Amino acid sequence: MENGGGAVNAPAHGPDPRRPEPVLITGAEPSLDDQLAARKRKYVIMMVCRIPCLVLAGLTYHTWWLAMTFLVISVPLPWIAVLIANDRPPRKSENPNRYARDAKQIEPANHQVIDG
Repeated sequence: MENGGGAVNAPAHGPDPRRPEPVLITGAEPSLDDQLAARKRKYVIMMVCRIPCLVLAGLTYHTWWLAMTFLVISVPLPWIAVLIANDRPPRKSENPNRYARDAKQIEPANHQVIDG
């Protein structure tokens, strides 16, 4: 009797609590998708911080120095958010250990020259 489908590798009710999470044993960098997601998250957080600054500046307009403080804080936030969102993490400077063989001659250095 066939069961009507292929084998299922993942449990139907989420991850198995008896199985530990896999351990990352490589020195590889996070994938480009993960890096992009982290940069997007930072951008959204910084832009969301700008909204309360503008609202507080509007609510404290009668105290001019406080309103100006909130405005001064909120003005450079988009610029900083774009700089941070476009910045990738620095690449690791790796010096791989490569095998360098000694150059050897294929033929002897002395050749007999025959002039015609």
